[in-house]
Amino acid sequence: MPEATDTLLAGVEEALADLKAVNSVTIDVHELSNVMDYLVICTGTSNRHVKSLAENVVKMAKGAGQPPLGIEGQDAGEWVLVDLGDVVVHVMLPATRDFYDLERLWTTVPPAPGSPSEPGGASVDASSGISSDAAAD
Repeated sequence: MPEATDTLLAGVEEALADLKAVNSVTIDVHELSNVMDYLVICTGTSNRHVKSLAENVVKMAKGAGQPPLGIEGQDAGEWVLVDLGDVVVHVMLPATRDFYDLERLWTTVPPAPGSPSEPGGASVDASSGISSDAAAD
């Protein structure tokens, strides 16, 4: 990744840690997406905390000369998305994060030809890479 992206990511992680974001996870998605390199997901303990975490990320990015391309969800404070280009930040309430489960969405291996979505395919456990047919043998 470009050094500017790594610097921006480090700034995001620090901005979230400064305000005590809960369970912050960074996912490298550069091989899965052509619109971003990193996805940062964290939890806030209340609507106000979610808003404050997002505002701190925005403040950091502006200070670094990389203002957000977009910010969504600040009014409600249940899920705030901060789009910084190569880094996209999702700050969510616990129930919202559990419901949408973005970590699973972005870390699950997509179905390949011959997978369960294909007729006659075998299922694959993404965490082990072992197909259900091989595990049964």
